[in-house]
Formats: sequence, C-alpha cells, structure tokens
Amino acid sequence: MRKLLNGIYDSAAALAALFMVGMLAMVLLSIVSRQLHFHVNGTDAYAGYLMAGASFLALAHTLKRGEHIRVTLLLSALRGAGRRALELWSLGVASLLALLFAFYSCRLVWQSIEFHDISTGNDATPLWIPQLAMALGTAIFALAFIDELVLEILGQRVTPESGEMLRNE
Repeated sequence: MRKLLNGIYDSAAALAALFMVGMLAMVLLSIVSRQLHFHVNGTDAYAGYLMAGASFLALAHTLKRGEHIRVTLLLSALRGAGRRALELWSLGVASLLALLFAFYSCRLVWQSIEFHDISTGNDATPLWIPQLAMALGTAIFALAFIDELVLEILGQRVTPESGEMLRNE
C-alpha cells in the first residue's frame, strides 16, 4: 500500500512538472509569436491554466516531503502526549479541510460540465478541462493528509525536516 501511495504522490509531482514545461512552452510561444508578428489565441490563458494545475498537483508531494510551511512554535514547545495530541488534532483538521477542498473542487468540475461553462477569452476553453487538474490535485492532497493522519495514529509517522531553515544566514 505504501508503494502505491508514494507512486500516486510521485506521479502527481511528475504531472505537475510536465504542466510547468507546458507553461514554459506557452510563454515561449507567446514571445516568439510577438516577435514574428503573428498571434496565437489563448497562450496567456493556457499558461495560467497550466500554472494553476502544476500548483495543485504538487501539493501532496510537497506535503509528504515536509516542504509545506508549518508554524512549529507551539509544537516545538510540547513533548510526549501533548505534542502527539496536537499533531493528531492538526492532522485531523487539515484532513477535514482538504477533503472539503477536494469535494468542492470536484463539484466545481461537475457544475462546469453541466452548465457548459467556457472561458471568456478568445480560446473559449470548456472550464472543466483546466479545473480537472485542480480537482485531481486536491483529491490527492486530501489523500496525503489522511495518510499522514493514519501514520500518526499508528505511530509510524516520520516528519521529514526541511533543510531550508539550515540555510538562513
């Protein structure tokens, strides 16, 4: 099961990286088209869609690597049962919020399909297509938080430490 979950998180991160490459391609296409005096409709919109998709798809992988910003001032002051209780509470609340975020993101996609919602730009893209990356990213993010909560309950959670604070000068 651990292998499957890590594969899901890594696949979402790889897809986020592909979205970033796509965003680069859209920006370069926009620059080149301006220099060569022709216009490709929707490059700005598609770059934005890809940037949003990359951000949401990378959420779970970033969480599992310990790279999300955490306020640990109170947590670092606690030890033992108090610290564990606060971790369980915060992971429970975060899981609930992530599930709500995923639910409403998926609902937004469904509503966009039902109402045939399209972008207002020249590209007239059906909005469910870019919203799908957000829904998928939030669903995987919720799965990652539930995974962290279950690991904490079982006493198997290892919180990776970000090396960022070590680089302060």
